[in-house]
Amino acid sequence: MRKAIILFNLGGPDKPESVEPFLFNLFNDPAIISIPTIFRYPLAKLISKRRAPIAKNIYREIGNRSPILELTQVQAKSLENNLLKKGDYKCFVIMRCWHPRAENVIKEVKEYNPEEIILLPLYPQYSASTSGSSIKEWNDLCKRESYKVKTKTICCYPTENYFLESHASLIKKTIKNLENKNFKLLFSAHGLPKNKIKKGDPYQWQVEKTVEGIMTKLTNENLDHIICYQSRVGPLKWIGPSTDEIIIKYSKEKKGIVIVPVAFVSEHSETLVELDIEYKKLAEKNGCSFYKRVPALGIEENFIKGLAELVLQKATRENFVSSVMCPNKYSKCPCVAIK
Repeated sequence: MRKAIILFNLGGPDKPESVEPFLFNLFNDPAIISIPTIFRYPLAKLISKRRAPIAKNIYREIGNRSPILELTQVQAKSLENNLLKKGDYKCFVIMRCWHPRAENVIKEVKEYNPEEIILLPLYPQYSASTSGSSIKEWNDLCKRESYKVKTKTICCYPTENYFLESHASLIKKTIKNLENKNFKLLFSAHGLPKNKIKKGDPYQWQVEKTVEGIMTKLTNENLDHIICYQSRVGPLKWIGPSTDEIIIKYSKEKKGIVIVPVAFVSEHSETLVELDIEYKKLAEKNGCSFYKRVPALGIEENFIKGLAELVLQKATRENFVSSVMCPNKYSKCPCVAIK
């Protein structure tokens, strides 16, 4: 049976001229700004225009473009090669806010003519503003085009064993040769407004479950750790503690900082600029003894193996639900509906 695997990611601008339209696509998403279109559209125009100069400066630090598409395509090829050992699989990449967009990729999927489609967001922890938005866009597009193919969804995998192993492995490699063991291990995830969590978004709970699972695989390391959240923007109250505040706190105590991008699976501006440049400067300015960043998962062997296992289980079991199901109170996560 021919199966198409749709990998979802956010995307990023491929040149300076793309920054403003990329930001517009981001802020015009109703999952990001939940107001009627008649108000959201002009607001997204205003925000993207104002933020574009700041964002262009960020991307200037990494060659005036985001590397996320190429890195996601490498992940897709690695996953496809793994799956081809088990059957007829083909991976497709869709970006939510920049190219390749769903309306273009669906044409390629139709040409492939799969008998089954499996949706796989490259967001391990589910949020309505990330995985939920991408899944909804695809399903809405299929309805509009009357494209009917048996479709299954892997909505989240925050405690999938190989996913946890891949994080643990990269952390061990990063700290292995550190002479100074007086450091704080920071698990940094992208932030989210508090009102999203109050409405039932499971993201924060799943991030906590991910870190809990990683730490069970690092019990011999005796690591002092904390979860924090980065990339806060706008006037709303966001979940915390914020990564910059935590960095300042422990840097002033002269501790080392080892930071883990726990919710990002590929390098992009939030890791290559925010973590590697901006937060490193902040740590050094406040007296940290050293600053190390654990790489994003990329094509780490265990991570790709875990994704393949999720796909294979989903493909062979009609009612398979990914490794963690949210409690019923987290009504936004699709895995609740599958129960």
